[in-house]
Amino acid sequence: MIEYRTDRAPSVPEFADLLRRSTLAERRPVDDAAALAAMLEHANLVVSAWQEGRLVGVARSLTDFAYCCYLSDLAVDASLQRAGIGRALIAATQAALGPRAKLILLAAPAAMDYYPRLGFDAHPSAWWIGSRTPLR
Repeated sequence: MIEYRTDRAPSVPEFADLLRRSTLAERRPVDDAAALAAMLEHANLVVSAWQEGRLVGVARSLTDFAYCCYLSDLAVDASLQRAGIGRALIAATQAALGPRAKLILLAAPAAMDYYPRLGFDAHPSAWWIGSRTPLR
């Protein structure tokens, strides 16, 4: 049985361990505890999934709850993927938002086919720049 929580964010070691057990570790600073702590501290919506006290999934978001929500991390233990945990984490994230809010994310390469199956639409004009990249 999986328990979904919005009142219990994972600890830094739990979060790092889950990222390693998912496909996100290669794109997240799993060996930088300070960065992981900041990621958890500054996220204002964290939905966590627990199985017998062990973190098995997390949806970490930044949101205003009214207009937009950036789902920054969706991580599920690889041994439990395809069991509906990611879908449930996204649904719980949606449930915490106001009726006009849009859920926005950047898909990991391995998940490019996952999000359309859930009803997400691709957006043709997403842009990004590094925090230290000079503007032209």
